[in-house]
Amino acid sequence: MYLDENKLSNLVIGLALDVHTKLGPGLLEKAYQECLFYTISKSGLCVEKEKAMPLIYEEVKLDIGYRVDLLVENKLVIETKSAEALNEIHIAQTLTYLKLGNFKLGLLLNFNVPRLKDGIKRIVYNYSK
Repeated sequence: MYLDENKLSNLVIGLALDVHTKLGPGLLEKAYQECLFYTISKSGLCVEKEKAMPLIYEEVKLDIGYRVDLLVENKLVIETKSAEALNEIHIAQTLTYLKLGNFKLGLLLNFNVPRLKDGIKRIVYNYSK
């Protein structure tokens, strides 16, 4: 079954809401990342954790440590946070992953909020292949 980025993001948001409902705010970022990875995997979607994103500079592929928290169906970037608030650096980080991988859509999820819907930021990158 083919899912475009929007339908996929809606599914993942639903799964993230489930994780947040079960765990609540206040845990480490890694805990939410691991639980969301497990939940997405269990749903049958293809998900990769800590996916390396090399930087291509003048035809040279440089692995300099960029890692996407989760990559779903090789098209949706998920960046998990457990922060007091999302800020411009978090958005820039997610946008960097979208650019490096030529992906259209990313979800920046801050689990350290009373209601997860207040911690979700969709980030769109308009690229050309």
